[in-house]
Amino acid sequence: MDDIPFIDPHHHLWDLEENYYPWLSDGVKPSAFGDYTAIVKSYRIEDYLDDAKNQNLVKSVHLDVGFDPKDPAGETRWLQGVADKHGFPHGIVGYADLSKPDVGDLLDRHMEYANFRGIRQSMNYHPDPAKTYQARPEVSRTPEWRRGFRELTKRRLSFDLQLYYPQMAEFLDLARDFPDVQIILNHTGMQVDGPEHFAAWRQGMRTLAQAPNVACKISGLGMGDWTWTTQSIRPYVEEAIAAFGVERCMFATNFPVDKLFSSFDAILKAFKEITKNYPQAERVALFHDNAERFYRL
Repeated sequence: MDDIPFIDPHHHLWDLEENYYPWLSDGVKPSAFGDYTAIVKSYRIEDYLDDAKNQNLVKSVHLDVGFDPKDPAGETRWLQGVADKHGFPHGIVGYADLSKPDVGDLLDRHMEYANFRGIRQSMNYHPDPAKTYQARPEVSRTPEWRRGFRELTKRRLSFDLQLYYPQMAEFLDLARDFPDVQIILNHTGMQVDGPEHFAAWRQGMRTLAQAPNVACKISGLGMGDWTWTTQSIRPYVEEAIAAFGVERCMFATNFPVDKLFSSFDAILKAFKEITKNYPQAERVALFHDNAERFYRL
C-alpha cells in the first residue's frame, strides 16, 4: 500500500517574512480549531516536503490560506513562483470574494498563472463567533454572490466549498443551479461541534452528495477531534465514502493546520488502515486518481 502514489489535494504554505496573512501575522484569534499558536511561523515548501518525506507524495494542491485581502492574486503569484522552482504545488486554489462586483477581473488575474485551478471562499456560518467565517447566513443565496459564482462557470474554474453541516441543503441548491461547476467539499464537511452532532452531520453529507457535481475531500478531521485516533475518525471516513462513493472522494492532509493534532505520517497511516480491505483500484482512486481528475493535474 505504501507504494501507491499520493496526491495531497489540500495543504497550505505561508512565508511570514515575505507575505502578510492577517490571521497569522496579527496575533492568534479565537478559531474553530482551537489555539493555533504552534503553527504561527513560516511553513514553506521545504517544511511541507520534509513532513511528507516518508510518503510517496507525487503531486499536491495548495488551498488559499488567508493571504493579504488587498491582493488575493498575490498568493497565486507567489505560489506559482514556488512551483516553478520546486515542482510543488501542482494545483493552486486561490481566494476571491464572489460578492464583489469586479470579481471577474480578480479571477482573470489568478488565471495568469499556469497552476491556478479554482477558488475557495470559506462559507462557514456558525452562531458561535469563534467558529464563523461569514457575518450572516445564506450568503450563497444573495444575487450579488451568485453573480460572482457565475463567473466561475464562464472560466471553467472549480469551487472549493468549506461550510458546516447545517448549511448543506443550501449548497445542494447551489450545486443543482450550477451543474457545470465542479464543487469540492473541504474537510469532510468540517464537523467541529462534537460527537453528539454526528447523526446530523451524516444526514447533511447525504443531502449534499445528491448533487453529482460535488466531490468530497476527506481531511481536516483533527480540527473537530483534537485527540483523534484511527477508530475515532473511522466513522467519518466511512460515512463520507458511503455518501459520495469512492469515485467522488479523496484523501488530503490539511497540513500544516492538522499538524496541531498529529503528524503527516499518522494521517496517512490512519487512512490506509481504514481502507486496507478496499480493492486496490479503489485505494488508488482515493489516494491519487480522483485528486488528479478533479483538479486537472
